Amino acid sequence: MAFFQMTSLVMKWIFRKPVTSRYPFEPRVPLAGSRGKLVFTDGNCVYCTACAKKCPANALIVSRDKKTMEIDRLRCISCGYCVDVCPKKSFSLGEAHSSPVTTKSSELQIHKSGNEETGAPKAAEGNSTSAPK
Repeated sequence: MAFFQMTSLVMKWIFRKPVTSRYPFEPRVPLAGSRGKLVFTDGNCVYCTACAKKCPANALIVSRDKKTMEIDRLRCISCGYCVDVCPKKSFSLGEAHSSPVTTKSSELQIHKSGNEETGAPKAAEGNSTSAPK
């Protein structure tokens, strides 16, 4: 009796589409409203430091006098507080996630005003790590 029940289930599952996706071969489709990588557009940023003050992970460092924005991608938790508090809507959360990294220095990005983005990593100062401010 159990053999026939098992056979009927196997036959049903053979001809049915799989429930899970074939991830490496088929890319995952992001869900609506999912929080991905933090995207900064500096064209309309006034460097008011509201985003850096609101960030719970201290992932943003804003310099008003130098007009620079530094984003530490390894500290960012994609909470969206900076997106909500920005008066000029310079931040947005994209659907795609950032690629994995192995070193901290490769994810620090400095954005300068005038639509220049320096992709150069920030060099670590000695062997010490910077403490949250």
